Amino acid sequence: MSETVLHANTGRPLGSPASRRLRREEIIPGVLYGMGMDPITVSVARRDLRLALSGGAGANTVLDLTVDGTVYPAIVKDMQRHPVRRNVTHVDFIQISLSAEITVSVPFHLTGEAKEVMQENGLVDQTVNEIEVTTTPRSIPDEIVFDVSELTMDSVIHLSDLEMPAGVRPTGDPGMAVITVLVMRTPLLDAEDEAAEEAAAEAEEGEEGDGGEAATDGDASE
Repeated sequence: MSETVLHANTGRPLGSPASRRLRREEIIPGVLYGMGMDPITVSVARRDLRLALSGGAGANTVLDLTVDGTVYPAIVKDMQRHPVRRNVTHVDFIQISLSAEITVSVPFHLTGEAKEVMQENGLVDQTVNEIEVTTTPRSIPDEIVFDVSELTMDSVIHLSDLEMPAGVRPTGDPGMAVITVLVMRTPLLDAEDEAAEEAAAEAEEGEEGDGGEAATDGDASE
């Protein structure tokens, strides 16, 4: 688990014009809520938020969100971004209990080299980029990693096949395929297949032509 201190201020002016002024000053408007508390409007320095979330846990970083001297254990629930520039325009923090389970999405990465798959002109296909899990905040993994070295052309890795850290449970369908192996067609094989299809078509046309001539000869002899 990653933890860090992030300072937030309250008393920010509300409304779109005020929020735009804050963003021009590199301040991000936000809100803190959760665990039955009344929502608190806050603001954080863009640089401070970026640094707080720069570790391996990213948005799953457990924050000691310090608001006017009061510390709230929290994580980022949502970040709104500008549709073009993609910079953060608003952030939602949710207060959490460090002893209660929460559900978060964790990055899913592959490691190793599937040599047998490569030799057979196959491709390892990762079907999901994140795994949703349930765990306590102190047990949130930075990532879930699977080694593809032993994969073969017949391999299909399901959610239930992934090894989870202690205290971490995936929430999805255990039978969901998270890694499959695809068969890649080469230009040479494509050309050979096309040639075979053309030869078969020509052979069928020849057979039809011979049948037609035989029928004509029979009619003439009668």
